[in-house]
Amino acid sequence: MNIAVVGTGYVGLVTGTCFAETGNNVICVDIDEHKIQKMKDGVLPIYEPGLKNYFERNTKIGRLTFTTDLKEAVENSLLIFLCLPTPQDGNGSADLSYVLNVADDLGKLFSEHSHWEFKVIVDKSTVPVGTSEKVREKIKKSAPEFNFDVVSNPEFLREGLAVDDFMKPERVIIGTSNDESKKYLEQLYEPFVRSGNPIYFVDEKSAEMIKYAANSFLAAKISFMNEIANLCELTGADVDKVRAGVGSDSRIGKRFLFPGVGYGGSCFPKDVKALINTSRENEYDFKILNAVVEVNENQIELFLNKILKHFDNNITGKNFAVWGLAFKPNTDDVREAPALKLIKRLLEENAFITAYDPEATETTKSVLGDSIKYVTDPYEALENSDALILMTEWNEFRNPDYEKIKTSLKHPVVFDGRNVYDVKKMKELGFSYYSVGRPF
Repeated sequence: MNIAVVGTGYVGLVTGTCFAETGNNVICVDIDEHKIQKMKDGVLPIYEPGLKNYFERNTKIGRLTFTTDLKEAVENSLLIFLCLPTPQDGNGSADLSYVLNVADDLGKLFSEHSHWEFKVIVDKSTVPVGTSEKVREKIKKSAPEFNFDVVSNPEFLREGLAVDDFMKPERVIIGTSNDESKKYLEQLYEPFVRSGNPIYFVDEKSAEMIKYAANSFLAAKISFMNEIANLCELTGADVDKVRAGVGSDSRIGKRFLFPGVGYGGSCFPKDVKALINTSRENEYDFKILNAVVEVNENQIELFLNKILKHFDNNITGKNFAVWGLAFKPNTDDVREAPALKLIKRLLEENAFITAYDPEATETTKSVLGDSIKYVTDPYEALENSDALILMTEWNEFRNPDYEKIKTSLKHPVVFDGRNVYDVKKMKELGFSYYSVGRPF
């Protein structure tokens, strides 16, 4: 099939590359000329494990191409995937301006080229319920007679595992009431579900709601477990044992039950607030989700309080080594990263930060600039530091040189925001060790 992917951000680039890998001809379009030129030159603008091989193979043979010309991208494409940002607006709602602006551009193109054959516009972006209708209306305003359909096809990609998630999806959600669109989308996704995982065909509004409901439920699991961890600290229970016991219940499951400093990234914070906003617009008080947000925002303050308490509520002039800046391992994404939130609070308390992350240094610099020091070796960050703060559970942090940590730090103090290290071992090694929900 001939496919156009509008937007070459995280979702767009993974989507386009993986569709090309299964034999489709994909042309990706973006207004960022510098970014498009970099990709034409073979340079990936994001870090995502496994993506580089697919990207290089399909660009080399010409199945994956790039342009800044929307007309060039959509003219010969049957399927047009909208993979555009929907950032959080001031009131918590999803900003649909990027999506609707492209819909407006498509409408003008369809009006000018009414001879073009049937097109399927596919919303891949995470959008509120009712967006497919808005996209359809926007296009029809300029091209009322053009033959097209708008489909909702939400993505369920985990950063760091996005290629595997796309190539082997647990399920595919397609929202359409159009039989012709259903036929094309079913054909497109057939290679990805050969092992028997389902394709669910639903109406457009239900597809849009599924995405928000899924992300919000997972965020709720994280916040719930963080509440349990906080209560464990007060009662003397061990959250690791509680998590194992609770997670063994098949009705609950083991995943997303790891306590820590809260969730971050491009999806959970924005999607939870967007669903809250949708509820508000429909005059419904979604109490659970409001609590999910409150708990998540409070986790950083609770963790900061542990640091302050250890240093007698005065960290002015203290030096802290921070391991991990990305919101999760195997990505360079620092959007809503707990590490950056904590660093900002430490800076407000007049502390100094030296940070290390294997992939997220440059993305952090774009946010924090030179307000902190960056190093390329984790142990270099420890030199002349009063404590180590671990904020992202990269594999390279899981079995460190403990003796080197002790001798490099001024004092053997570790604040572990991801419960990576064993409490008993850290005690035996002589560390002052703080984690989340576990007695020391």
